[in-house]
Amino acid sequence: MQELAPRFDDVIQTGFALNGDGRGKVLSPGEAPALLRGEELGWVHLRAHHPDTPAWIVENLSYLDPTIIDALVAEETRPRVTRVGEGLIVILRGINTVAGEDPEDMVSVRLWIDPRRIVSLSRRPVRAIEDIAAELAAGHGPDDCAGFLVALVERLTYRIESFWTGIDDEADDLEEAVLDGAEKELRGQLVELRRRAIILRRYLQPQRDALRGLQAAHPGWLEPDDLRHLAEELDALERVVEDADAMRERMALVRDELTGQQSERLNRNMYMISILSALFLPLGFLTGLFGINLAGMPGAAHPGAFWIFVGGLAVVVTLQLAILRRLRWI
Repeated sequence: MQELAPRFDDVIQTGFALNGDGRGKVLSPGEAPALLRGEELGWVHLRAHHPDTPAWIVENLSYLDPTIIDALVAEETRPRVTRVGEGLIVILRGINTVAGEDPEDMVSVRLWIDPRRIVSLSRRPVRAIEDIAAELAAGHGPDDCAGFLVALVERLTYRIESFWTGIDDEADDLEEAVLDGAEKELRGQLVELRRRAIILRRYLQPQRDALRGLQAAHPGWLEPDDLRHLAEELDALERVVEDADAMRERMALVRDELTGQQSERLNRNMYMISILSALFLPLGFLTGLFGINLAGMPGAAHPGAFWIFVGGLAVVVTLQLAILRRLRWI
């Protein structure tokens, strides 16, 4: 075991003893496997993207059921909670906080959690995991598996709610801009908001269903107080999923309003072009008729013929405007 430890130094991102005499102690790569086998509760968070992580799990967690190990190292995951004896396979998602990446491209965190050990993995940084690690390093944080699970769900849901609040505010601003008849291009913002709502709902609906299943079939170490806290987080997640559904309908209405405004603007422009065409059609006919270069053109030798012709055109335009106004075309 000691010969393998240096190979696995980078696999463990963080690890702590959660109770007993060593509560709050940061675990080294060599100490983590022994604590996970012992009677005291330990937590180890692994880098799922590290090439040696599957080998570390096989080497140090071989006492777990193979289905549990498969769930922890699977390439593709979706939110779920599965009870296995007195333990839980928990796969949840949180807001992506990696700089330069889309927040709604949610990151996955996978856990095996039972009364004696907690093993978690993620391929990208998860701020909720970092928060719990910081609290434990400061001498606070959860001291049992139920408290750890509640803390994780609370922090994931808090950031989901905060991110959704920002999207909802953007939607309100977009609706106000459309109703105010803003001339700037808004269709791109509309499409982006709908895309975010669809992606979030795709991730959060199974996460909501997973928390529902946890409420229905939970292990004994989740006490009524813990279940009450999880129920509050489930309710918050329910609201976000419902709001995401409503967002799609809201954006559809905003799209219809925007399309209506653009159609109205186009129709108004086409109407003005039609009116101008109607006005200039007889004028074009008259100027074309009197512009022919043939002998016998009346008034060709008269010095004021041009101005008389212009006056005649003005009379024609005036008569046209009077007729269009009487017909209520303008």
